[in-house]
Amino acid sequence: MKKIQAIRGMNDLLPDQTPHWQRVEDVLSRVLASYGYQEIRLPLLESTELFRRSIGEVTDIVEKEMYTFIDRNGDSLTLRPEGTAGCVRSILQHGLLTQGSLRLWYYGPMFRHERPQKGRYRQFYQIGVEVLGTEGPDVDAELILMTARFWRQLGLQDLHLQINSLGSPAARIAYRERLVDFFTAHEDVLDEDSRRRLHSNPLRILDSKNPALHEIIARAPRLLDYLDDDSCAHFEALQHTLDSAGIAYKINPRLVRGLDYYTRTVFEWVSDQLGSQGTVCAGGRYDGLVEQLGGQSIPAVGFALGLERLVALLGEQGRLQAPLPADLYLVAVGSQAEQESLLFAEQLREAIPAARLQVNHGGGSFKSQLKRADRSGARWALILGEDEILQGTVSVKDLRQRKPQELVPQDKLSAYIKQQLQS
Repeated sequence: MKKIQAIRGMNDLLPDQTPHWQRVEDVLSRVLASYGYQEIRLPLLESTELFRRSIGEVTDIVEKEMYTFIDRNGDSLTLRPEGTAGCVRSILQHGLLTQGSLRLWYYGPMFRHERPQKGRYRQFYQIGVEVLGTEGPDVDAELILMTARFWRQLGLQDLHLQINSLGSPAARIAYRERLVDFFTAHEDVLDEDSRRRLHSNPLRILDSKNPALHEIIARAPRLLDYLDDDSCAHFEALQHTLDSAGIAYKINPRLVRGLDYYTRTVFEWVSDQLGSQGTVCAGGRYDGLVEQLGGQSIPAVGFALGLERLVALLGEQGRLQAPLPADLYLVAVGSQAEQESLLFAEQLREAIPAARLQVNHGGGSFKSQLKRADRSGARWALILGEDEILQGTVSVKDLRQRKPQELVPQDKLSAYIKQQLQS
């Protein structure tokens, strides 16, 4: 029969890869906890209307990329293409804003139907971070400082920060009119996507990846020149904090992000080591989204971090650590030893929780079991045979160094192993 393959762009994470992901997840969750963030776990499926209202009808995500279907009840459902909208929906549904400002994070797969390529998949994993109820530039700055701490904790280098301000909705309306006038005068050089967006979402033209448009986009009016006074002060305060903290950044006036709900601060951490998909972490303010989804007018800011790209960057910089093998491999020789080996191993695990202990299964000769022990990568083989059972001992063989095999009393074995693990 023909083998069934994984869906294109939805990848398996194999045992030799998952340790790298676990390390990243552990580092990021510990840093988030140190800043006072709490985890929230959200469903993969949401009402399609949630994303249409939040992300925007005239965006690539809603127009082309969402996995949407009609369920048995006739409801339109969508696999989440991003996490912020679902997080805000949950906050409103459960009345969490009555508790005051919120600092939340979540982790899991997102889904977009797009052409799979390096750094861009149909199922991809993100860690998302959201702060609701705080409007000052200080929280924007803290989020950026926290992401910089992520990179330091992981040992990453050469990630470059880009920032911009999208201003208030009123400032963007004035800018939008000027932008439409500019691109209308050059409509003959626009591609099909840009012409379609010209009157519905002209800011998205600035985010075009079409190289043929780069020159005309570079000549377009800058949103920074149309900011309202409050947004200017907000952006200047953010820059002052980053300067004081020694965080290098570049102001990118063409950085607009791909979602309609952003206001004021937007930022991206970008690497030039990942090809065209170089954005590792991106976010910004979305002060109007809570109200847009049926809540009160609440300020909010957040970011999302792509795990595939982060792990890939760790690999590019030689920062991936080899998976840890077992410390100990228990060899059981003879029927009685085989019967006692599992309970014996459980007693050791109780006594030495930090030890990684693998038990031989499936029997086999003494020689074949030692070969399995060696292939496992374990440092020591614990040998339990008939003689050891009679004597109340265990033979310990160092599999990585030429040392004499030692006979250790069973009641002293845990202390012996702890000492070896610390040496």
